[in-house]
Amino acid sequence: MPDVLEGLDRPADAILKRVSDSQQMLRGLGTPGRGPRSFVRNAILAKCSPQDLAAIGQFLEPLVLKERTVLQEPKRPLEHVYFVESGLVSLRIVATGSLLEVAVIGYRGAIGASLLMGRQISTHQAVVLFPGSAHRIRVEDLRRVINDRPEIREHLSRYDQALALHCAQTGLCGVRHGREMRLASWLCLASDAVNARVLPVTHDYLSSVLGLRRAGVTETLSLFEGQGLIRKRRGVLEIDARKSLEQKTCGCYKLVSDAYASCESVASAEGAAG
Repeated sequence: MPDVLEGLDRPADAILKRVSDSQQMLRGLGTPGRGPRSFVRNAILAKCSPQDLAAIGQFLEPLVLKERTVLQEPKRPLEHVYFVESGLVSLRIVATGSLLEVAVIGYRGAIGASLLMGRQISTHQAVVLFPGSAHRIRVEDLRRVINDRPEIREHLSRYDQALALHCAQTGLCGVRHGREMRLASWLCLASDAVNARVLPVTHDYLSSVLGLRRAGVTETLSLFEGQGLIRKRRGVLEIDARKSLEQKTCGCYKLVSDAYASCESVASAEGAAG
């Protein structure tokens, strides 16, 4: 079953058990003879050495991400950092009567990591869009861990830089690029974030977070469907021709995608060298 559908079709206790089991394995990784880290779905944690994983694992708490749960509020101190395992989180700027989504965060990322990189208070709201699972850790515990384990801080810093580019590029895209490019880019970025082609998202949602008229969203998605790029079902979009859909995106998609890929390739190269 694709991860993006896990939170829709599996009961919360089953999801929690899987994440809890992986947490127990995290804690044991520092001991000799433990196996590979293939059970770690979050990309930031997966980059860490077994010793670093064991150090952080003792503080991690498994968590089911329920749809519409608010993980972070603007102008409020953050108590936890969330390492997403599955599902999708929408990062937003919220103003009176309106909102603008600036990034989507899935298994490659963490909610609240930027606050550990020198920022004192959140400027964004983070809301669960697709249900899933995560590991969370108290901010003060993570600060102690990264002081003792500087490589974990490096992984978080590289991810934070890619996320900052994602947010900035979204702002530029909103004023420079047309509806078709923006929708194609969002679908590709969301697909990357959950590593799946099935996206449980509605026309109303895309209209609200992208600041587009609903009729325009429906028209563009119908165009994509007529071209064989996607299929629409009630509350779900399925990407059928991913490469062709990417050709509809603007340059912002490639910049953001390359930033995340570069972040991951640097960590992989360092791991191989070590």
